[in-house]
Amino acid sequence: QLQLVESGGGLARPGGSLRLSCVVSGFSLEYYAIGWFRQAPGKEREGVSCIASSGFSTSYADSWEGRFTISRDNAANTVYLHMNNLKPEDTAVYYCAARERFCGRLFEYDYWGQGTQVTVSS
Repeated sequence: QLQLVESGGGLARPGGSLRLSCVVSGFSLEYYAIGWFRQAPGKEREGVSCIASSGFSTSYADSWEGRFTISRDNAANTVYLHMNNLKPEDTAVYYCAARERFCGRLFEYDYWGQGTQVTVSS
């Protein structure tokens, strides 16, 4: 059974950092692209970043490019989202999702985790 489990969320100060983890099981990570998405209260879910099975990474928006970095460790079946210089507007539930090989749009992902809450507040 394919499963994705996010962790690493919590409370951070503005300007602080967090590292989110997405641990996958039931499939071999090396053949999948993993995307990070987020959903703030009252807003639609939006793409943050994605890393393809090749290791090529992309950001879904300019708003966090340079602040958020995605990486993967296939041996550990884990994908990370490194978030720096956090802002209150980064407060959201963060989700990871998987699809075969290539990054795609939100609705193209086949498997989703349950999410981890990130709150940025002083």
